[in-house]
Amino acid sequence: MSNRVKLLISFFSTILFVSFICTPSSMNAEKEGENKLVYIIPIENEVERGLEAFLVRSTNEAIEAGANHIIFEIDTPGGRVDSAGQIGKLLQGLEIPTSAFIVNEALSAGSYIALNSDTIYMKPNATMGASGVITGDGNAADEKAQSAWIAAMKSAAESKGRDPQYAIAMADPSIDLPELGAPEGKFLTLTPTDAVEVGYAEGIVQNRVELLYELNLTNATIVETETSFAEEVARFVTSPFVIPILLSVASLGLIVELYSPGFGVAGTMGLIALFLFFYGHVIAGLAGMEAIVLLVLGIILIIVEFFVAGGIIGLLGVGAILASLFMSGYDIGHMSLSISIAFIVAVVAAVILYKWIGAERGIFKKLILRDRTTTELGYISSQERKELIGKEGISVTPLRPAGTAIIANERLDVVSDGSFIEKDKQLTVIQVEGIKIVVREIKDH
Repeated sequence: MSNRVKLLISFFSTILFVSFICTPSSMNAEKEGENKLVYIIPIENEVERGLEAFLVRSTNEAIEAGANHIIFEIDTPGGRVDSAGQIGKLLQGLEIPTSAFIVNEALSAGSYIALNSDTIYMKPNATMGASGVITGDGNAADEKAQSAWIAAMKSAAESKGRDPQYAIAMADPSIDLPELGAPEGKFLTLTPTDAVEVGYAEGIVQNRVELLYELNLTNATIVETETSFAEEVARFVTSPFVIPILLSVASLGLIVELYSPGFGVAGTMGLIALFLFFYGHVIAGLAGMEAIVLLVLGIILIIVEFFVAGGIIGLLGVGAILASLFMSGYDIGHMSLSISIAFIVAVVAAVILYKWIGAERGIFKKLILRDRTTTELGYISSQERKELIGKEGISVTPLRPAGTAIIANERLDVVSDGSFIEKDKQLTVIQVEGIKIVVREIKDH
């Protein structure tokens, strides 16, 4: 082989080698994103059981589709701690890599959900933290609930290799972190820059495009999930603020219907409210068929009570409906409060309607007997036999002191004036009080 040929072979080999090692890293990143499937799942508005049901469905779809990555786009002010706990377990159980993309805020329960993701990215104006436990009346939860929540926040941070002190500071105001704008007495809220500095966020990105680039998923196939209409309804009607309203409307509709002729708007509204309550709780996975069966049974028993006297059947019907409500609720305390509010609304409505309308209309008109046996209609409840005073007769039976006597050729029930009178004794009527005829033995005969 000539030197010229050797030189040419050496030259082209060098060109190929240089081309290979000098391929831009962005091209490698693009290749890494090819043939990959990414699911983007929104976590918006309040955290409650309706959101939990949506996330269960969406993550199951991602698993079945063979997704390579799940991105949770978070924008929530927080919500129920128990629902956040269930969502955290859901994220921890996923074998697919997950990322939390905080587009606005991930506060309270939202920060806990974010901490259960493998990686966290934030928009420049986003925030994360302020995770104290607040009860429904706006006050801080008791010490036991606070302690459990702080432990949950710590565990979430540790599970993903993050320094737990910042998670604890988000839920415990006694932690002093003035360098992060959270001195003692204030819950920690991280800005994107702070989150990156303390290792709670992997980066700050402007939009999804930048996020996918950071995750080396630029060329991946994107699937965006959305809540269905049924899930939207479920999220709305399972809200702790909506539940007492629905139950109050249902009870109010029932009370108004009792005072209305036929079945009208009030009853329809009550049934719709009750239907929405159970429909939403079934969709959210809170109510099962046993609760529906109890509800239907309770309604049937109450209807039967209108036709069968006694009251026991009606009480059983009310009990069955209450049991179905408690079985459908995610919190016994909140459900008790909601039912109490509905009961008070029903009682107040019943009193107002009774004073305003009385029991002259509606179903009461059929249930309450209004006919009276008056003398004007020809009825005589009792007849005083005053004309018998002074009449004489004979005892047919011994009077001890009551018995029977024949007076003025009429067999009558009589009583003695207190003494014992034997059979076949002469008597005289000394007093008549209503239907009571008082007699005395005639000693002279």
